[in-house]
Amino acid sequence: MDKDIIYFIKMKLHVLAIPHTVTSKEYLSCAFTQKVLKFCQMMDPYYEIIHYGHEDSEVKCTEHVSLTTNDTLFKAYGTYDWKKEFFKHNVSDHAHQTFYQKGKIELNKRIEKGDAILCFWGYGHKPIADEFKDRSFIIEPGIGYNAGGVFAPHKVFESYAIMHAIYGEKKIVHPAWYDAVIPNYFDPEDFEFSCAKDNYILYLGRITEIKGLRIAIDATARAAKKLVIAGQGDLKDLGYDQTPNHVEVAGYANLSARKALLRDAQALILPTHYIEPFGGVTIEALFSGTPIITTDWGCFAENNLHGITGYRCRNMNHFVWALNNIRDIVPANCKKWATSNFSLDRVSEMYKEYLESIDNLNRGGFYEVDDKESLNWLNKYYPNL
Repeated sequence: MDKDIIYFIKMKLHVLAIPHTVTSKEYLSCAFTQKVLKFCQMMDPYYEIIHYGHEDSEVKCTEHVSLTTNDTLFKAYGTYDWKKEFFKHNVSDHAHQTFYQKGKIELNKRIEKGDAILCFWGYGHKPIADEFKDRSFIIEPGIGYNAGGVFAPHKVFESYAIMHAIYGEKKIVHPAWYDAVIPNYFDPEDFEFSCAKDNYILYLGRITEIKGLRIAIDATARAAKKLVIAGQGDLKDLGYDQTPNHVEVAGYANLSARKALLRDAQALILPTHYIEPFGGVTIEALFSGTPIITTDWGCFAENNLHGITGYRCRNMNHFVWALNNIRDIVPANCKKWATSNFSLDRVSEMYKEYLESIDNLNRGGFYEVDDKESLNWLNKYYPNL
């Protein structure tokens, strides 16, 4: 669709990137960066989007504005391998301060009253948002972090679980009309579907205790399953002097390696200890036709259909049973659920509806009524069982 012909809203979207990364597929281990990248890809056909970020960004937008460079990142963080270590960042570091200083200058040149600023880094974008809060809508899309990082008047949460958790932490008993829950979004072209699975279980993510990796190692040992671990970090940080015999550590997985690992795994396991806001890797697995084994709280109660896309567990007995019975899950149902509810095409409809409601605040606001054709933006589409 030609955006010069059809505009669903008239406000421009000013998208703030992540100060310590580059908006590109290379930074696929940073969920925040990928949300920026795919949001621009998803919404570019419908909106005028101005992206503010690193000069090497590879992003689909109306205009890209460079705020940081490789030299900026080097001055802030020196030389380190972010593919092996966790990302370095701090709102007071050189990269963030440069981003804030230049960002204010560049936004001031372009912003018009009634535009929207999208703060994908939460509180980390507040210094810029505060500068323009009286003449623009400040939106925090994809909230998947704790309440301390939330600041914007208009909030989009990744799941109902994290919305209610944050409302509870902030003691909010009267939700805002212009908050919303919209899930993360994925390009189906980034994944390969397969019904044929290899004999391994996959853990894909940061090597850390709170993601439940120790449980994954223990459960797969008890079920006599091979576990492949791919992600940033080192097992030594979890107290393992040696890699367990049934475990293979694959290290950082680039786009092609990630695609193959997700496609061929018998299941993906993610026993997150905390209230998981979204757990995007689980949806990536489902796009690949790979069932998921998760804990039974947070977003998993919404996204992991027990007995259909995988299993949700509350103790070791549950995890071992799930591992031993995972072949009962039909890969086609996994892909159907993912494609119908988390693809760029599907989620773009949700964001269009939400942003139209924000843009209506420029006119009639809450009480404006038009000839709406449907209200299916919150629909869920389930596999045909």
